[in-house]
Amino acid sequence: MHKSPQPASNQNVSWREKISYGLADTGFNFYWTNISTFLLFFYTEVFGITAAAAGFMMTTVKLINAFTDPLIGAFADRTSTRHGKFRPFLVWMAAPLTVSAVLVYTTPNLGGDGKIIWAYGTYLLMMVCYTCINIPYNALSGVMSADPQQRADINGLRFVGGFTGGTLVSAATPKLVELLGQGDTQVGWQLTMVFWGLAASILFVNAFFNTKERVEAVNEEKTKVWDDIKDLKGNQPWMILFVLALIIMVTITLRQTTAPYYFKYYVERADLIAAFVPAYMFSAAAGAALTPILTRLVDKRNLMIILMTLTGIFSVAFYFVPKDQVEIMFGLQIAIGLVLGPKSPLAFSMYADTADYNEWRTGRRATAMTFAAATFSQKLGTALATALIGSVFAALGYVANADQSQASLDGIVLLMSIFPAIFAFVAAFVLMFYTLDKQQLKTIQEELTQRKAAKQAASGPILY
Repeated sequence: MHKSPQPASNQNVSWREKISYGLADTGFNFYWTNISTFLLFFYTEVFGITAAAAGFMMTTVKLINAFTDPLIGAFADRTSTRHGKFRPFLVWMAAPLTVSAVLVYTTPNLGGDGKIIWAYGTYLLMMVCYTCINIPYNALSGVMSADPQQRADINGLRFVGGFTGGTLVSAATPKLVELLGQGDTQVGWQLTMVFWGLAASILFVNAFFNTKERVEAVNEEKTKVWDDIKDLKGNQPWMILFVLALIIMVTITLRQTTAPYYFKYYVERADLIAAFVPAYMFSAAAGAALTPILTRLVDKRNLMIILMTLTGIFSVAFYFVPKDQVEIMFGLQIAIGLVLGPKSPLAFSMYADTADYNEWRTGRRATAMTFAAATFSQKLGTALATALIGSVFAALGYVANADQSQASLDGIVLLMSIFPAIFAFVAAFVLMFYTLDKQQLKTIQEELTQRKAAKQAASGPILY
């Protein structure tokens, strides 16, 4: 019996393509991990502004930048080139992102107000450039394949690459600053960002040449941006993910941003941060690598609930670790990395599923807008976490490069443990309202395939 050919959108994606896509996220983490782990520390300890000023600035810029995400998503959805909708951005924005990031880590010879203005301008420029390349990259995972399991595989490898990049950055950045600065930390940070930016650009260009866009919308008619946004508002599974992304980013950002302060002032072993953050990244990469296996055994929603519950439990345990029990700290850090590692590939695979759900429900597809609005939520979460840290530091009397009060030390410990745990438990609760399961996704894919086949049949053969 004749077997119909497999739709291009459901064809297996080669390992070369998956790995190339994943390596691009290694490049993104050359920026993201520097921002989330070291930037606040850089501003307070090297650049020379207060924690309150830096925290307020970073929060304000993140909020402003969050509102640019849907605009960039809408633009990407409406881009049409011979290389596809999303891949070209990997080449177009690589150099602007590198330049803007180097400017962020440059300390100008200015007074206090001048430095704050510089920080606002350069940080906002970098975040906009980052968004212009990252949102199309996120959307690319949704059009490389229409198969939910293939998407889990693609995003699993993506976050293995991402956590690998984070591991490299967190382990090597302090050493690169020392090596390249030769005693001048300001120059060291600037040149370190030059190094990471150039390395990331190579990985972005590699992904451009080695990936392919396969999923096309059933209806290619032009739609209004506001229609895309209204579609998302009526997309209940996506709304759950929107809230979830915000909450989880608060959990992660609180721990990552607080860690350098935790080891410098509470543990009094600043040297350990060079191993502590990589321990998380390495274990998270292992967790991400297990994602395709886990999703074959457990439905995505239930798996995510289990992971966030365990994250909350391990974070609470961190509160009770004495300052001299470094081995326990590292053990809990590795455990948290393992259970949070699958979170990111799961979430991004689920975003792609909600884009299919939206097209099935409305007849319109807006892949980049789906991911853009999700990163909008993530940035709000990061902004909230940064604001919380800055507020706690200011309220409890934190003073940079000085002995901390007991209240300040207690606040640092809470930011590393109890606060992230609360948000993790809330995330597990929110996930109970997510309803898009394997069976419904199978039905959606079958119906979308039938619609595309019907449309092709109605258009008739192409005559030459």
